[in-house]
Amino acid sequence: MTQPLSRPPKKNPMARTRQPTLPPSTRSRRTLGLTAAAAAGRFELQICADCGAVQYPPREVCRNCLSEHLEWRAVDPAGTLLVSTTLHHSNDLYFRERLPWRIGTVRMAAGPSVIAHVHGDCRDGDQVRLSLKLDRSGQAVMIALPVQATPDMEDDPTLRETSCDPKFRRALVTDGKTPVGMAVARALLEAGATTVFVGDPETWKRSAAFDALCQDPRIQAQPLNVTDSDSVERISRSIGGKVEILVNTAGYERDGGVLYNRDLNKARDALDVNCMGLLRLAQHFGPAMAGRAADGVNSAVAWVNVLTIYAHINLPARGLWSASMAAALSVAQCLRHEMRQSGVRVVNVFPGPVDHEWEQLTPPPRVSPKAIADAVVQALRSGTEDAYVGDVAREFVERLHDNPKGLERELGQ
Repeated sequence: MTQPLSRPPKKNPMARTRQPTLPPSTRSRRTLGLTAAAAAGRFELQICADCGAVQYPPREVCRNCLSEHLEWRAVDPAGTLLVSTTLHHSNDLYFRERLPWRIGTVRMAAGPSVIAHVHGDCRDGDQVRLSLKLDRSGQAVMIALPVQATPDMEDDPTLRETSCDPKFRRALVTDGKTPVGMAVARALLEAGATTVFVGDPETWKRSAAFDALCQDPRIQAQPLNVTDSDSVERISRSIGGKVEILVNTAGYERDGGVLYNRDLNKARDALDVNCMGLLRLAQHFGPAMAGRAADGVNSAVAWVNVLTIYAHINLPARGLWSASMAAALSVAQCLRHEMRQSGVRVVNVFPGPVDHEWEQLTPPPRVSPKAIADAVVQALRSGTEDAYVGDVAREFVERLHDNPKGLERELGQ
């Protein structure tokens, strides 16, 4: 059985910080289909549209009939662990630092046999379920997991390497005074975070709910305003070396489109918070997190951006806000590429309309702050890159794939 993870001791400030290393990341273009599925938390393989044969590894033509019509579809992840072996030596630096490491052969119920990383609670001959996970290089890998959850299952070293579990880690929530920020802080504590730093952008403004949250000794309030470069730099110098998970909940949402908004201050404010605020945070907190991406049990693992589904398609009624969120999404994609060099995962959360003060006139369904917080924790634990929260967000994703012009016209009405 998996041994429960113990809380790491305080680090000796004189000890060296292990430099981040990455597993081999070279993949073919076809194999990136596995990565796309893993990033969204799905299990998909290539299936031949002509003969129905399931393909693994991904290939250009069907292994059975040589057809080129291969489609990515969900398949049954069940299988049998035929045999496994534990490696005690590796020429690769990443695995050499993490030995012993277990791998095995799994015969899938869907047909193919695959080589996979093996969870410690799986035994040879057991029925297992395969899962696609992103490794530290951002590429998809197969992991064989027990069919039924086992005690302390998430503490397995192999599984923890492909997740960003908040357990025993310290997190920063950039705006802890918003309903979403307070919900995220509580969810991180419930998930096992040892300390949650919460930003307070308006120290002069009292909030009974925020004051109650700060009564928890694991919560540390910080005077952080993402529109103030001095504030961001000052806090980063104070706690930047302690943050292992950063959740950016700062946001500015207002009504209004482009044509009749002659006052550009609203556009400047939206960009300053949603886009430039992200830039300031990345430039001051990012390097320290990247440098601590291999720092033992409580290494820096994830950067989370709470955006909106309207970052993908503009909502004309809030056109300037949507544009600023689209700019933030573009910055997040750049940040994801730069953070990948150290193994820190960038997670984007896309909720639909949120149940807060700026959506009072929006008809249901609306997303509660707690649902967003739960989605953040779930994305961290499962190691996914993108999370869509709420019925509206999930519907829009499907429609953007099937009929983007139709959705654009509908939002315009």
